Amino acid sequence: MILMHHCRSPPSFQSLNKQCSSLHQKSLKGSFFMSKKRFSKKLFYKYYRQWISLYKENAIRRITLEKYQLVYRKLVELAPDLHMDELDRQTYQALLNKYAATHEHKTVLDFHHHLKAAIVDAVDDGLLEADPTRRVTIKGRKPSKKKTKYLNLFELQSLLRQLNLTDEISWDWFILLVAKIGLRYAEALALTPADFDFEKQELIINKSWDYKSKTGGYQPTKNESSNRRVMIDWQLANQFKTLIQKKSLHETIFVPHGKRVYNSTINKILERYCTRAGIPVISIHGLRHTHASILLLENVSVASVAKRLGHSNTTTTQQTYIHIIRELENKDTDKVLQSLAKLS
Repeated sequence: MILMHHCRSPPSFQSLNKQCSSLHQKSLKGSFFMSKKRFSKKLFYKYYRQWISLYKENAIRRITLEKYQLVYRKLVELAPDLHMDELDRQTYQALLNKYAATHEHKTVLDFHHHLKAAIVDAVDDGLLEADPTRRVTIKGRKPSKKKTKYLNLFELQSLLRQLNLTDEISWDWFILLVAKIGLRYAEALALTPADFDFEKQELIINKSWDYKSKTGGYQPTKNESSNRRVMIDWQLANQFKTLIQKKSLHETIFVPHGKRVYNSTINKILERYCTRAGIPVISIHGLRHTHASILLLENVSVASVAKRLGHSNTTTTQQTYIHIIRELENKDTDKVLQSLAKLS
């Protein structure tokens, strides 16, 4: 006996066609919403200004914010009609090339990095289809002849002999302090008697002075790593213990009350002393470089120098003082070869 199985009748061709058509429409509708983008047509400089306001204001130090604002002003000048939907690799490269025509390579690289931060966010937010900064070429004018950044030990000693170290606080004492400790200019300006720990022979750096504003005042250090305690020699400790004994504990040592200080003032004093000593003219920041360079040449480790300077990592120190490190490597190579020669 043949058993007959009961089943539904197959759907008609028209029914299948309707189902396929319905599914196709849903698929198209879904893919439309999935692929729909919010590519912006806003002017690029307007987007950048809004991005600075949204992500950078009240989040970074004023001096860093000013760098972003400077890039914004250059953007208005170089690309006032560039819209976001026109921003691709070619237009971005053309923008960099235009900036590079009047700036050195390192400056162009900084300009690029400040813009790239905003552009990457625009890509993530769906305002740009692709990242136009990929594989760009950083150009720039040939570097101009650089001023001397640091002195050797003999030159520094010649400079320090020019100082008139009286019983009163002066810029000459300021020069000595920066040369011996390697402080940043703003860090040295912010020092108070409370920052000297004479028992431990240490100097506490936990703030800087806002010398660029008219009102002045304390501000945070450059970064978290800049908050540090630095060892000072006994002679310097004794000298400053006497110099600041009449000052109140939290009174600035070098900044007169209610007066504004300019780094050009100290640099002019330095220039006069350098000229008198017959050595290359350096800036106050050059004394910081001098301090680090001498320590490295005296075989102090890169890690110790980085900590003393308040660098966030040793990479910064290595990049800044690569000329010294290469010189030391050459000396080490000579030592290695001499040692190996003794084995024969």
